[in-house]
Amino acid sequence: MDVSTLFDELGRMVAALGLICVILLVPMAIVGFVVSLVQAATSAGEQTISLVPKLIALALCLLIFGGTIIGILMGFTTEIFGLIASIGR
Repeated sequence: MDVSTLFDELGRMVAALGLICVILLVPMAIVGFVVSLVQAATSAGEQTISLVPKLIALALCLLIFGGTIIGILMGFTTEIFGLIASIGR
C-alpha cells in the first residue's frame, strides 16, 4: 500500500466521521441554544435543565437517522475490508 492510498482512506474516514458528528451534534446545539434563550428570558439559572432536552434531541436523532449512520459506517467498513483484501493478493 502506498502513501496516497493511505491518505485517501484517511480522508474518507474523516469525512464519514464529520458527517456522523454533524447529524448528531447540530440538532443538540440548536436545542441547547433554544433552552439557554428560555433560561435567560426566565432567569432560570439551573444548568441541569438543558441536559434533558439535549438527551431527548439525541435520542430522536438516533431514531430518525440511525439507519443512515449505520449505512455510512457499513459502507466505510466494507470499503476498508475490500482494500485490505486487495492488498493481500
